Amino acid sequence: MLIGDKWKVLILRDLMPGTRRFGELKKSIGSVSQKVLTAQLRDMEAKGLVSRKVYAEVPPRVEYSLTDLGRSLNPILDAMRRWGEGYQAQYG
Repeated sequence: MLIGDKWKVLILRDLMPGTRRFGELKKSIGSVSQKVLTAQLRDMEAKGLVSRKVYAEVPPRVEYSLTDLGRSLNPILDAMRRWGEGYQAQYG
């Protein structure tokens, strides 16, 4: 249930290399709306997968990064990626 939504898997994928700003996440994920991305990030933050840091600047800057719990999902995401690559190679 923690990563059952397709957007959450993509958010995790994009945060694995490191901290990202909201706009960077939105651009890399693509077709997700701002409202949905915000809701997904808030849910992931509430569940302890993502941390959010707000900088007191004008305009405000918000950065997201994975917590230790979020990073612990890396082997699962790697296994999903390998499975998908194998599936695509076999069934095109």
